[in-house]
Amino acid sequence: MHAYRSHTCGELTKAQTGERVKLSGWLHRRREHPNALFIDLRDHYGVTQVVVYPSASFYEEAKRATAESVLTIEGEVIAREADQVNPELTTGEIEVPATELKVESLAAKLPLPVFGEPEYPEDVRLRHRYLDLRRETLHANMVLRSDVITSLRRRMVAQGFTEYQTPILTASSPEGARDFLVPSRLHPGEFYALPQAPQQFKQLLMISGFDRYFQIAPCFRDEDARADRSPGEFYQLDIEMSFVEQDDVFNAIEPVMRGVFEEFADWHGKNRTMPDGPFPRIPYAEAMAKYGSDKPDLRNPLELADVTDFFKDDSKTGFGIFAKIIAGGGKVIAVPAPKSAAEKSRKFFDDMDKWAKKEMQAPGLGYARLKEADNGGVDSQDPVLKNFEPGHLAGLLEYLGLGAGDGIFFSAGKYTDAYKLAGAARDKVGEELGLIEQGIFRFCWIVDFPMYEWDEDNKKVDFSHNPFSMPQGGLEALEQADTVEKQLDLKAFQYDIVCNGIELSSGAIRNHRPDIMLKAFDLAGYGSEVVEEEFGGMLNAFRYGAPPHGGIAPGVDRIVMLLADATNIRDVTLFPMNQQARDLMMGAPSPVDEKQLRELNIRLAPQVKKEQG
Repeated sequence: MHAYRSHTCGELTKAQTGERVKLSGWLHRRREHPNALFIDLRDHYGVTQVVVYPSASFYEEAKRATAESVLTIEGEVIAREADQVNPELTTGEIEVPATELKVESLAAKLPLPVFGEPEYPEDVRLRHRYLDLRRETLHANMVLRSDVITSLRRRMVAQGFTEYQTPILTASSPEGARDFLVPSRLHPGEFYALPQAPQQFKQLLMISGFDRYFQIAPCFRDEDARADRSPGEFYQLDIEMSFVEQDDVFNAIEPVMRGVFEEFADWHGKNRTMPDGPFPRIPYAEAMAKYGSDKPDLRNPLELADVTDFFKDDSKTGFGIFAKIIAGGGKVIAVPAPKSAAEKSRKFFDDMDKWAKKEMQAPGLGYARLKEADNGGVDSQDPVLKNFEPGHLAGLLEYLGLGAGDGIFFSAGKYTDAYKLAGAARDKVGEELGLIEQGIFRFCWIVDFPMYEWDEDNKKVDFSHNPFSMPQGGLEALEQADTVEKQLDLKAFQYDIVCNGIELSSGAIRNHRPDIMLKAFDLAGYGSEVVEEEFGGMLNAFRYGAPPHGGIAPGVDRIVMLLADATNIRDVTLFPMNQQARDLMMGAPSPVDEKQLRELNIRLAPQVKKEQG
């Protein structure tokens, strides 16, 4: 028999009754009874109940073994009594009375418990991540991550893609987030950069004639942490295709995304579904108007409404605050809250206003509760609608499709600010009213992003999304955009894929022609000399015959987050950093000694103390 195990702790069933087996694993839990000691022995695959009787020579040793000690046991499989069966476990119909037991490794007192998975401070969990990863939930999440990546690879190959590996040490990029820099020993004073994404390399692969590329690519960005973004490092399913239009990218990627999410929809009994049919395609302008966001959660049925026109004339509304905002070029956006006036107290509405001020840093969130009026109509005693002319109010409510018992929230301000608050309020109202559809993955494509936006600080037109995207209409459209208004109307072949309000990726059909690229940068105020200096390598490659190409790069971490139903990306990452971008377990980042610095020709500058307050 093998030195450590004949079977895993997750595979024994009644079929093995009577067999002599050997198991190894961790002491997950121990229960002492007068006539026996019950040990739940755990390994990567599951848990098996082991019984140690007082007559055994190793009984006292088993009693002294601490939680998470590593044991090897040997014994004969027996069936449990009917009333002792545990239907939650694969091994729940059997147990193994130990005839031999060896403590392979005695565990010291644990800094955090594994059994039961109680809440524990983040710093303790991260410092002892190897213990945290023994917990059932995290352990299962990491197995899910591996399975998802395997599934993605299999589906990409089935779609005719080939996996290639691009460099990790590369040149610093002048665009995007902050780079992680790596000093060169062989070239004093010069630095490599870790890639923020394989963007330029994958485009160069298309120019090199490789047609359909993919890679599970590590990406590195020196950014602050968020719940859905790790500081420093993340992975994406990086994709590029040659001789394609936007629809070709969608048609290639939708089956991959749908297949993966359908494959793991029932993971751990979660019983989720995917709607039939192609993913909806929503123009950017429509997404902002309806949802106040370019990453809308389509499980939420609420839609925003522009009610600016109803508040222009304060002689009809008696509410001059909004009229003044509108006169200054602002907007008033309504967020419907069905049945909220009937089902919620005034505290709900006041709390929403407080949330807007505290969490969104907004001046406030107006609201109105609708009730039946004495004359049989509908009115409101809240300030926003209290003094509306009856006919004017009736028109507003008809436009919104609301009536007695409903509520309305109002976001007013500059266009961007008004929609940002309204979009966030839509999400919060949907959650508070229990309107978010459960047990479903709702995908969509956001398309037709504006090529340019107005830079208020510098009073100029600048790129809004990705400067290397192909403008819709090509060179002709750029040449005809001879006013700021026309330039701001230009659309690009840019797209995002979104699921349940989470942006999984941005992508684009690339601008593969130097003449179009130079013109696009010219409209944004960047001369040809700037483009040649900053992006000359890519531009020169385009001059030697570049195919039309496009791609996308869905985030692996976010895909797994959605499938695991996790709320923090840390819970689907093996060894994450903390919010301050520190690896508490390995002690990184850390100082290096003078010898290493001398080899790299680096002298550290005195640190500037940050001002307090």
